[in-house]
Amino acid sequence: MQKIAEQQIVIDNLTETAKTVERTLRGIMSEQTEIEPKLKEAMEYSLFGPGKRIRGSVILWICQMLCGRITHEAKIAAAVIEMVHTYSLVHDDLPAMDNDDLRRGRPTVHKQYDDATAILTGDALLTLAFEVLATSIEDSHNAIKMVGVLACVAGPSGMVAGQMADMLAEAKQPDIAMVDYIHSNKTAMMFSGAGALGAIAAGACGETISTMTIYGLKIGLGFQIADDILDVTSSSEQLGKTAGKDTKQGKATYPAIVGMEKSRQAAEKLANEAIELLDCFGDEAALLRGLIFMLLNRTK
Repeated sequence: MQKIAEQQIVIDNLTETAKTVERTLRGIMSEQTEIEPKLKEAMEYSLFGPGKRIRGSVILWICQMLCGRITHEAKIAAAVIEMVHTYSLVHDDLPAMDNDDLRRGRPTVHKQYDDATAILTGDALLTLAFEVLATSIEDSHNAIKMVGVLACVAGPSGMVAGQMADMLAEAKQPDIAMVDYIHSNKTAMMFSGAGALGAIAAGACGETISTMTIYGLKIGLGFQIADDILDVTSSSEQLGKTAGKDTKQGKATYPAIVGMEKSRQAAEKLANEAIELLDCFGDEAALLRGLIFMLLNRTK
């Protein structure tokens, strides 16, 4: 009963932090008065679907753990990482990539509008994210560090590299090393970026930023393994996206390579390693610990 109660606390807090991220995003979009109307509509359609805002919440919770409050810089960073994450989903769903019709329980952007609008929507979200970081973070030193972190985790040696490897893997016989590379770059790198951005927003430096970066990487990889498992075990209604698609497309996933049991064991190992990283933060890390179990045991 205690674990269930603790998990509910995490879920309730995640709901509240998601609202904070959403309010910040809406504030940012309300200031964008010069965007072409159809493009802005498509951007807002993709941004304000019913997402969990997990990456943004990681930033807010890390900042709160380290400095006792959620700073303005943390709110901006949380909104920005969700913009970049949303851009990646819009492009990932395109016919030239994963060709999906459903995202966050709604038609994907290219289905709601058209392919060209979806491409431009993703482009707009990505570039606006960097504009917001560069202009809304008051401390110029922190702004530069945040821009550098986001560019690294989202760019050609991070998320984009993972996307490319994921596409190339469809024509190969994947092994566990290939799956780890894809998952680490395509998904976990953005979580590691959330860890670093949360620490920077709290005014941390050096070893603390490194620890939070590794924490993010481990929960991100565990998140993706859990996602692989859910693709096999859950319905499209539960997931808010097309279930079973990885198997049909021959995607490189943990269950496909090592089976369900070893996939669960790998996710649990990553969870335990992430928890160990939080030991030195004591009770202040309760939400970040709870998040690990929630991601591991989620059903959607």
